[in-house]
Amino acid sequence: MDLRIAILATVAAAICGDPAKPCPGFREHDLSFARESTGIPRDEERSEPFFAVILVSGDRCAIPEAERRRIQALFPLRKVFSARFECDGDVENNVTYTNVDEKRGFVAVHAGATRGEADKVLAEAREKGFKDANVRRMQAVFVHP
Repeated sequence: MDLRIAILATVAAAICGDPAKPCPGFREHDLSFARESTGIPRDEERSEPFFAVILVSGDRCAIPEAERRRIQALFPLRKVFSARFECDGDVENNVTYTNVDEKRGFVAVHAGATRGEADKVLAEAREKGFKDANVRRMQAVFVHP
């Protein structure tokens, strides 16, 4: 099998959306997912598509980790994650997300695999004071250095 075909044939990996049970190999602020261990070299690995509720947005790399942790306490059963790709001069900070503005930062909560579940999480977020919260379908992307 041609290497390019092998890479294209890889299956998107399952999200680890429980904050108490993250998948290994990720930072605390990342939404982790089960990574393949096929040994096939590639530029990136992608999670399965999922819904997230964007709770806070701001300048790229400007939202502090303390804010993400504060918000995580409000959603104890759902992983709260933030965009920190290549922030703080850290080349190992290598998780990014699809369907977002790369020039902006955000804090989001994993909202499940279906739009119905995401709408329930959106309502919960708005009840908790995140009036500008919005739903986004995305994937987590682990970029290999």
